[in-house]
Amino acid sequence: MSNAANDDSKEAEGQDQSAYNYCAMPLAAWACRPDESLGRIYEEPESATRTPFQRDRDRIIHASAFRRLKAKTQVFVSHEGDHFRTRLTHTLEVAQITRSLARALMVNEDLAEAIALSHDLGHTPFAHIGEDYLAECMKPYGGFEHNDQSLRIVTQLERKYPGWPGLNLTWETLEGIVKHNGPIEKDELPTTLREILHQSDLRIKTHASLEAQIAAISDDIAYNNHDVEDGLRAGMFDLDDLSQLELLGPIIRQAKQDWPDVGEHYILQETVREMIGAMVTDVLEETRARLNDLKPKSAEDIRMAGRQMVAFSDEMSRNVEELRAFLYKKMYRHYTVNRIWLKVEKIIPELFEAFMKNHQMLPDHWQRRVEEAGGLIDDIKQARIVCDYIAGMTDRYAMREHERMFDLYWDLR
Repeated sequence: MSNAANDDSKEAEGQDQSAYNYCAMPLAAWACRPDESLGRIYEEPESATRTPFQRDRDRIIHASAFRRLKAKTQVFVSHEGDHFRTRLTHTLEVAQITRSLARALMVNEDLAEAIALSHDLGHTPFAHIGEDYLAECMKPYGGFEHNDQSLRIVTQLERKYPGWPGLNLTWETLEGIVKHNGPIEKDELPTTLREILHQSDLRIKTHASLEAQIAAISDDIAYNNHDVEDGLRAGMFDLDDLSQLELLGPIIRQAKQDWPDVGEHYILQETVREMIGAMVTDVLEETRARLNDLKPKSAEDIRMAGRQMVAFSDEMSRNVEELRAFLYKKMYRHYTVNRIWLKVEKIIPELFEAFMKNHQMLPDHWQRRVEEAGGLIDDIKQARIVCDYIAGMTDRYAMREHERMFDLYWDLR
């Protein structure tokens, strides 16, 4: 542990311990404390047994959108193999890395985990391919971004409580969903963010909490590592290809030297495990160095730092960029993935066009949403609800819905 973290731990021990009874571990001065939360949009009684951030995490896990992640694509369409990551298993891996980093940096694990678990709720079926085509469909109607859709889900679309729309999450969790990738600098704000700012000032031009920044970099660590494993499993590249990379070459050579008599399966497992460890260690060292320079006394100091505090070192950043370029060429643009593009190019736009042309082809409760929102006389409102319906689909449901609507003989089989 760094000197700064040690000093802060001692400082925490000398303070009123009642502030830390909410948490499993002592919190650093720069952590978000549940007893200092800025609250929720809709007032409600606090829980007698859980902190506000624990309740956020639990609400996200119980959300319908969270369950649907199990059948949404990460890279491979969910039915292509039982061992490939889905959007849900990716999210769980992000949450695991997030908790490890949050504990090491003495910040609030529950808040960090809540942000990690919610970061991909707004993803469409068919991963970024689906997002690209849905965004194209929505260009005339206010656009589409999966991050903004995540915010829309937790503030509007989930219908669990009679007293309010959405999950009524804390200000800190909403801030993390909105700003985990950094301040929002653009003039034209996405639809849901623009709407929610009328209810809660999320201070979009400052940085997010350390907890949110941890969730963001954990996403990078998780997908870079599991895409290596999934790509190898799918035969898109091999260990010799990976050995040419600055980050992976030494790890693979060391694994082969340590385990000369085992097969490639175990070399791969050793490689991925060591690569995750290397990235996590690098983030901790770089972040502690930045914290030591800043000497923050509060979570507010993190927000006003003027730069991300949770980051890779310059050397690791270069290595990660090299790995990303490799995966882009060898995996994300592999011919099997390009063939999925061809199918999604028909599925998403054709569904969107059909529902826009006649909202009565939507399921009954979605028809009512269009009518209640005034979508019959406002194309923008209708398009947003159609977008909500399509974005929420799993891969399988989207394919089935397309077949039901466009296969002339579907009902005769």
